[in-house]
Amino acid sequence: MSNPELSARDIIGDLGRIVAPGGIQESFTVPVGGINQWVNTRGQDRANPLLLFIHGGPASPAMPTQWMVQRPIEEYFTVVNWDQRGAGRTYLEADPAAVQDTLHIDQYVSDALELAELLLRRYAAPKLILMAHSWGTIIGVRAVLARPELFSVYIGIGQVIHTRENERLSYDYAISEATRNANATALEELASIAPYPGLTPITRERIILARKWAQYYGGLSAFRHESQYYFDAPRLSPEYDDRAVAAIDQGNRFTLERILPEFLEVDFNAITAFPIPLFLFMGRHDYTTPSVLAEAWLQRVKAPYKQGIWFERSAHLIPFEEPGKLLLSLVQKVLPVAQAPGGRP
Repeated sequence: MSNPELSARDIIGDLGRIVAPGGIQESFTVPVGGINQWVNTRGQDRANPLLLFIHGGPASPAMPTQWMVQRPIEEYFTVVNWDQRGAGRTYLEADPAAVQDTLHIDQYVSDALELAELLLRRYAAPKLILMAHSWGTIIGVRAVLARPELFSVYIGIGQVIHTRENERLSYDYAISEATRNANATALEELASIAPYPGLTPITRERIILARKWAQYYGGLSAFRHESQYYFDAPRLSPEYDDRAVAAIDQGNRFTLERILPEFLEVDFNAITAFPIPLFLFMGRHDYTTPSVLAEAWLQRVKAPYKQGIWFERSAHLIPFEEPGKLLLSLVQKVLPVAQAPGGRP
């Protein structure tokens, strides 16, 4: 019989509960980079390869959205989600005043490497598969370049290559679509920040306005004017209570304005060699981190193995837009490379 006292969060939590012998499901804090940071690990079999997911944002944690898409992946991988400093549940762990001066890309990379070493010890794994999304790809690429011996494969989803060029292409797409659709409101708002990105300082407000219309025309979720399913998902997460849900926006505002100057200077075009096998999952309609830049970089860079996989019905949120193809790509394409001697299938 149904229990009318159970919430939707309770039901989702019960569905996702790992009950298989040999499985793993745990959430915990670990001291990383001088503060406690939250980690969530889930998988149906501890013997499966260990996969660390580095979320985007800055400060857009994946932990409270994984309930929508991750469970099938857990049959083949032990998946670790991590709330970065200033993000989600980790934001609540330390006084923001004590953290604000540490919000630098180098520190995020150091955190990722410290966490990677901890995970390898905790789960007795030889190496990690590293999968990163959007902002997280900046951390991921730099972590691999710094300590390639920790990782077997790198997967970039919505890979950042050149931040200012990302912004220009996204803005140009919004102008093009607004013009094609005779959207006077959009054109007026976009004109108010022209030229973009230009030489005027790029503020959080200018970024939000520029992306508003690119995302309205499907640049975040393909063929959608909005992506509320994604932004509202934490409200049903078994991993987050209401206080943690509220911390998502608090952490985003706190983090972005401080990391923005460094974020805008990111340019990976000078990277011509990558030390481990490399996969890029690219949304055909992504105008948040336009895939054309990632594709061009992938063609130039040398790696022990590399492959680009296009998601034709996706924009920036591939795991939610094409979860089936994501799963097949991980199992059929990535896993053989991760398990092959020398990273060659």
